[in-house]
Amino acid sequence: MQGKGVIKFLAVVLAIVCLYQLSFTWVTKSVEDDARAYAKGSTEKEKAYLDSISAQPVYPLFKHSYQYCKDRELALGLDLKGGMNVTMQISLSELIRTLANNSTDVTFNQALHNADVASKTSPEDYIDIFMREYKKISPSGKLAPIFSTQSNQASLKFDASNGDVEKYLRDQSKTAVDQSFNILRNRIDKFGVTAPNIQQQAGNRILIELPGVSESSKDRVRKLLQGSAKLEFYATYDNSEVYQLLGNINGIIAAKNKTTGKKDTTDAPATTPAAATDTAKKGGSLLSKVKQNAAKDTSAAALKNKNQLAETNPLFAVLRPAIGQGANGQAQLIPGPAVGYAEVKDTAKVNSLLKSDDVQAVIPKNMRLLWSAKPNNNTKVLQLFAIKLSGAENGPALSGEAITDARSDMDQTNGGYEVTMEMNSDGAKTWRKVTAEAAGNPADQSDNRAIAIVLDDNVVSAPNVSNEIAGGRSSISGTFTQDETKDLANVLKAGRLPAPARIVSEDIVGPSLGQEAINDGLISCGVGLAIVLLFMIVYYNSAGTVADVAVFVNIFFLMGVLTSLGAVLTLPGIAGIVLILGISVDANVLIYERVREELALGKSKRIAIADGYKHALSSILDSQISSFLTGLILFIFGSGPIQGFATTLMIGIVTSLFCSLLITRVIFEWMLDKNMDIKFSNAWSSNLFKGSNYGFVKNRFKFYAFSGIFILAGIVSMVTRGFDYGVDFQGGRSYIVRFDQSTSTETVRDAIDQSLTGGTEVKSFGGDKQVRITTNYLIEDNTTSGDNKVESTLRTGLSKVSPKFTILSSQKVGPTIANDIKSSAVWTVIIAILVISAYILIRFRRWQFSLGAMVATAHDALLVLSFFSLFRGILPFALEIDQAFIAAILTVIGYSINDTVVVFDRIREFLGLHHAKTDDPSVVVNQAINSTLSRTIITALTVIFVLIVLFIFGGDVIRGFSFALLVGVVFGTYSSICVATPIMLDFGGKKLNS
Repeated sequence: MQGKGVIKFLAVVLAIVCLYQLSFTWVTKSVEDDARAYAKGSTEKEKAYLDSISAQPVYPLFKHSYQYCKDRELALGLDLKGGMNVTMQISLSELIRTLANNSTDVTFNQALHNADVASKTSPEDYIDIFMREYKKISPSGKLAPIFSTQSNQASLKFDASNGDVEKYLRDQSKTAVDQSFNILRNRIDKFGVTAPNIQQQAGNRILIELPGVSESSKDRVRKLLQGSAKLEFYATYDNSEVYQLLGNINGIIAAKNKTTGKKDTTDAPATTPAAATDTAKKGGSLLSKVKQNAAKDTSAAALKNKNQLAETNPLFAVLRPAIGQGANGQAQLIPGPAVGYAEVKDTAKVNSLLKSDDVQAVIPKNMRLLWSAKPNNNTKVLQLFAIKLSGAENGPALSGEAITDARSDMDQTNGGYEVTMEMNSDGAKTWRKVTAEAAGNPADQSDNRAIAIVLDDNVVSAPNVSNEIAGGRSSISGTFTQDETKDLANVLKAGRLPAPARIVSEDIVGPSLGQEAINDGLISCGVGLAIVLLFMIVYYNSAGTVADVAVFVNIFFLMGVLTSLGAVLTLPGIAGIVLILGISVDANVLIYERVREELALGKSKRIAIADGYKHALSSILDSQISSFLTGLILFIFGSGPIQGFATTLMIGIVTSLFCSLLITRVIFEWMLDKNMDIKFSNAWSSNLFKGSNYGFVKNRFKFYAFSGIFILAGIVSMVTRGFDYGVDFQGGRSYIVRFDQSTSTETVRDAIDQSLTGGTEVKSFGGDKQVRITTNYLIEDNTTSGDNKVESTLRTGLSKVSPKFTILSSQKVGPTIANDIKSSAVWTVIIAILVISAYILIRFRRWQFSLGAMVATAHDALLVLSFFSLFRGILPFALEIDQAFIAAILTVIGYSINDTVVVFDRIREFLGLHHAKTDDPSVVVNQAINSTLSRTIITALTVIFVLIVLFIFGGDVIRGFSFALLVGVVFGTYSSICVATPIMLDFGGKKLNS
């Protein structure tokens, strides 16, 4: 074997990289175990412990901090660790209405109404629908007069064409989505969850994942995400005007703590502003000293030091005053509106201290203290700004509604980037007055003040004003990147483009259900692995042991690559790992069967092994590439957990190829060099399937009849009985409820039917104490009050069944997104069939092969669909059609093609033989099928065994998914032999020999 050294080198390097990537997970788990031991059941103490060491080195070998390791550990999906998954949709209907200044034009409003109705059942872009509806009502109508205003003349002229208006609406909708994305991201950053995830999806949707959010916090999340953005401009105080006040506040809190006799207080005097300044002169602020001590001590000691500081200086222990070092080396106040700095984790404590009645009494009525929207320069430190309130009502100097446009531009004076903004006439007048006051004396730049740009009560930016700004056009410059100026421009347009964001899909998984999913996943992986390992040894003897080593290495590489890519492990992802256990031996089976054929010809083991690898390579690559294409299509068109499954599947295929083709070959070469006895079968398996000559081709019309009758019966059932659709396909709300005692679905249904009007379904879910409830009650209501009303009504009904129950998880899918999911699912299956058929055509260069593959894949999909419709309500578990089912269908298609390609490859080989040129093609094809029968059966049995394990031990959440895979693999194995090949033969005939 050539290149053994290169393969060994690559294997060692990959192993080291994977070990390094997986080590982050081990380190963080060890630290978190220590935190739990220290906290002794207190969640607050555990969090404080982890916060205190977030920047401390916990990985001694590389001196990585806990936060660094945490960011690189193997991430778990929400279905495994619990949390909240939300899909927000920007209301383009309300955006268009606002852009038209709430026009009363009858045609415009009728078109908008029609678009609202059509968009509920159509997956098309909303703007496409609106433009089409307007053209239907008024073919020659002009939209420009409705949308063109004096403030947007630069973007849309009064005489613009409808095409220009469409482009304008698309630009504004993209801006609205970008703006909403930034606003939501800033809000989520303040929510305090660990590792949140927010992504823009196709069109006008935003996906948000919040790990750890429980049922009790969901109302707060809904309000946070769906609240209207509030943009305001404020005058500011200078740090020099506020510093003394902070010192007084610190003293008031310390004195109060001493008077009330709190345990964390002592008789030491409170730190005054002067004392804090002296501390700064001697080597840093009080808080910096705490940091220095924490770096030297253990985390527990660091917490103790900080607590001691908090006894005498409660405010300055968590808020560092804005003091810096001057040119002369002396401590001095930092000019500007920022008056202090605090770590993100300490801001809640600062807020609590500042909100006490004693402190509020000394803070001027026209002053507010607000935090910055983002931490400083890759740190976890926020700035505290002193905001000056204006007017008799103590409000902002100017609201965001005055902004008519904002955009990112090049700073022609200083280079870099700036934000330019324009205001309406009333806003321009107010802005001139506000900026004149902030600029102060035009001849003295030292008295310039800042104006704070505040979004949702957080300071986005606080630029200094050097001159009065007239005309309503101004720019904000600084050390901005281009992306930062784009984000700020979107923020500034928040007041002008109110495009409400609504929750159209919501999924909440409780931590107990997540832990159960982890346990089920680990059990299914363990049992599946044991079956694969045992089966390979029992069937292939010592060669099976080599395959088992490859399986272990494959799992190690798979987990390492998943971690290094930052992939999220979900419950379907675990199912993908279990499936990989089954299909990872497929390449080894192909190789071993070819080796056995070569040994039967009398070749030596070394030559037989070499030829076995060589002759099996084509089939292996073709089958695995087709499966990889299926995973790629799933990844592109799927979402959430389905993408996790696809990621695992694709990575698993690549690592399986590396291990099966290269690692096992190196092991065999080593065994041959050591003169070790290598056996590829046991006594009972050596002649199994040998000399088989079943009449697959001769009986093909019987197979056609069976498939046709089954599919016809299935189609009749689909039309008459339909499917059991999951909530993500039909829309509605779904709840998994656990009672403290056994109950029946009829009892639960009777209790909730009267209150939850409309379609409500109750099904058992994993035992007689759990049920899944699906309802479309108030599904059109996307407000927080609507969500609360549904759950309150549900809880009232459930309490009639038993006063003790727990809602383990909840899911909500609006009708619009449900229709999009169904449409996307259909197109995904169609595209998968076409892409794989195209690959077969390119690879085998005969349209008959491609047709056979296409018919077989469509056949498999229809058979599984027919099965799910025919046996709906008959089997003792749910046969739901949902996104996971579509993933199963596509995986079945990939497996079926994998099987079909192997058979086709052997047929091509047999047809290419010299003596086969004059033989009857049907005889040659039948011989080819029989020659691959052992591989087909062994691979199918391996996968089926694993899927049975997944079905039994994988848990109720993925039981329908695993059953669809199980049924599909059986049908896929059948179709590759009994459908794809006969179709290819019937349409090819004698031409196959040409």
